[in-house]
Amino acid sequence: MAKAKNVFYCKECGYESAKWVGQCPGCKGWNTFVEEPVVKRAIAGANKDRRIQIEPTKLSNVNCDTDERFSTSFGELDRVLGGGIVVGSLVLVGGDPGIGKSTLLLQMCKELASRHKNILYISGEESLKQIKMRASRLSYSEGDLLLLSETNLDLIEDAIKKINPDVVIIDSIQTMFREDIGSAPGSVSQVRETTHSLMQIAKGMGISIFIVGHVTKEGVVAGPRVLEHMVDTVLYFEGDNHASYRILRAVKNRFGSTNEIGVFEMRNVGLVEVTNPSEYMLQGRPEGESGSIVTCAMEGTRPIMVEVQALVCQTNFNMPRRTAAGTDYNRVNLLLAVVEKRLGLQLASCDAYINVAGGMKINEPALDMSIILAVMSSYKNRPLDGKTIAFGEVGLTGEVRSVNQAEQRVIEAMKMGYETCILPQVNKEVIDIKGIKLIGIKTLRDLSQFL
Repeated sequence: MAKAKNVFYCKECGYESAKWVGQCPGCKGWNTFVEEPVVKRAIAGANKDRRIQIEPTKLSNVNCDTDERFSTSFGELDRVLGGGIVVGSLVLVGGDPGIGKSTLLLQMCKELASRHKNILYISGEESLKQIKMRASRLSYSEGDLLLLSETNLDLIEDAIKKINPDVVIIDSIQTMFREDIGSAPGSVSQVRETTHSLMQIAKGMGISIFIVGHVTKEGVVAGPRVLEHMVDTVLYFEGDNHASYRILRAVKNRFGSTNEIGVFEMRNVGLVEVTNPSEYMLQGRPEGESGSIVTCAMEGTRPIMVEVQALVCQTNFNMPRRTAAGTDYNRVNLLLAVVEKRLGLQLASCDAYINVAGGMKINEPALDMSIILAVMSSYKNRPLDGKTIAFGEVGLTGEVRSVNQAEQRVIEAMKMGYETCILPQVNKEVIDIKGIKLIGIKTLRDLSQFL
């Protein structure tokens, strides 16, 4: 029998150490080591005949003619995955509790099962009756979806090999355990070993596996960071529990872009795709009020119109307050300093609050000009034209620099009925679009004409 011993693991990166250390040598995190009992399994000697038979394969000899993807029937989910589910892929879906991870995957299973796909839904948190109750709320009481309520990974492996499904859902990875590992379910060693076993099943049998992962209060998937390195795709489900919309964002994707997002709305029938996020984000926008302007942000290949709001008022304290919601706080402080230096606005005696309405988090530099225009509008208490949008990057000397995909932003503004677009002069010179007024800006001083 193998001798049991204790090993220290880093909760963040999975670094293994024989003794406890204050700072992890791998990720440099402090107080991240936990002690767990493990069992060293005996490793059989390597098969010499097998080593002789293994030879590298030329890239030109690898056959990729067959279709290795299939659609989920969710356009937003397919967009984030890079065009659909890749056969034999391992996908990690993370998000806050109650955000809708299980609902999204159950609705995906409903669509796949209706297209004669063999789907196995494994839950370690709910009984079969509880899954049926949740499916009934989604109007999915009858179907060919296979259910299994189990946490022992050895039994799960036997069931997968026996059924040989096309897609497997594991909800959640923190509840799974292996009997030969002495630590509790959800520990570093259990999460790492179970994920490794699922990865071998996915690659060896060509089964697409979706893993649900809980998120800690720091906003990362619970368990070692090595979990994210082992899987092919990492998806994060974002959104406020008090808001109806949800955003699915790809943090890692070996088969597609990590810049794409999917937008969903939570309703009583489950998650519904939002095919026009721009219209959804601009609902309830005030008219004729100062400190408000619309901009166009790019999320991957998708242009999304959002409202930028600013509130500038006299402060009652020695140090003015700065608050940013939905964008980078340090970037807002930088832009306020540029406005004060280049345009002469006395913001040192004013509190400034910046908000991207709708709850989206946008950090791209194209948001700079809209933030400055909203600040100027609120400071002077003069509203901007409601049919005008603005985008552009602003430098420290007050110059306005070009942004990428400017033509797509202008086209999206035209679709939404906007008549004027304020953009960098460099972008205006290369855009030839009729039907909308384009105003090129070289420096911040040119913005005074709009107020």
